[in-house]
Amino acid sequence: MSLALALDFQYKTSIEKLWSALTDSNTLAKWVLPNDFKPVVGQRFQFRAEPTEWWDGLIEGEVLIVDAPNRLSYTWASGGEQHTVVWTLQDLGEGKVNLHLDQTGFANEQGLNGAKYGWSKWQGELEKLLAQ
Repeated sequence: MSLALALDFQYKTSIEKLWSALTDSNTLAKWVLPNDFKPVVGQRFQFRAEPTEWWDGLIEGEVLIVDAPNRLSYTWASGGEQHTVVWTLQDLGEGKVNLHLDQTGFANEQGLNGAKYGWSKWQGELEKLLAQ
């Protein structure tokens, strides 16, 4: 059985600025992790964290969908699991944008809860970045 995570975040920003935060390698590094991401279908990339005794610190991915500024999807492989991440952006008007995350392919609750914690933490960093 595969478990899925779905989260919604709302930001006071433009959809273009939020899209850039999801797709620009330098901006991504400020709220997620250092990376070599490029928003090109088929592009392989890595997010690189500090390795620990339990984890090599690498997240491998491949871009699946680039539909600017509405949808972005990529694989997210780490620790022996591979997930699919889908970001959906929706302009709510009045300077607000909804960011919906679907992450599928979790083997267990522990991985699901870890991802929920990680994205919620990173979301706080993204909020600060968008406010600048």
